[in-house]
Amino acid sequence: MGKVMWKPGTFIYPIPAVMVTSGTMEKSNIMTVAWTGIQNTNPAIVYISVRPERYSYNLIKETGEFAINLTTRDLAYATDWCGVKSGAKVDKFKEMHLTKQKGNFVKCPLIEESPVSVECKVIEIKELGSHHMFVAEVLSIDADEKYIDEKGAFDISKCDLIAYANGGYYELGKKLGKFGYSVEKKK
Repeated sequence: MGKVMWKPGTFIYPIPAVMVTSGTMEKSNIMTVAWTGIQNTNPAIVYISVRPERYSYNLIKETGEFAINLTTRDLAYATDWCGVKSGAKVDKFKEMHLTKQKGNFVKCPLIEESPVSVECKVIEIKELGSHHMFVAEVLSIDADEKYIDEKGAFDISKCDLIAYANGGYYELGKKLGKFGYSVEKKK
């Protein structure tokens, strides 16, 4: 059996389904984004890609900042809802009963219910076509204390994170190994 060739498109899955917050504590929005990821380690650089016609686009462009909030099984409904409703017409925090949390470095709210919020400052905007990529420096990572173990490490396995793939949301499964486990010497 061979592979079937399709036209070029976006088919690198799964990818994170995150809720991006922008604006200010008074005038804010939540936008669901799947086109996001890491670009660099040191300094920590991430990106989100946004269509210019989205309500959040101008909020991010004007303020030069946003927060990436990781999503969970409990946030799946809100994640989808915030992706199909426009912040120009509804208050997504209010409608989804989400709590605004003050960030350490950004003026936009974080989502308190998210296990991890990443505060970001835009350093470049790349116009790519249908989407513009906001390249941003990570200013702070705000992790919920309930996911930090006794050694001070973040236990991501307790978060019930979700991912997006080909039009659907999926729970992440069990851990299969750790970085370097394939070459680790047996004890």
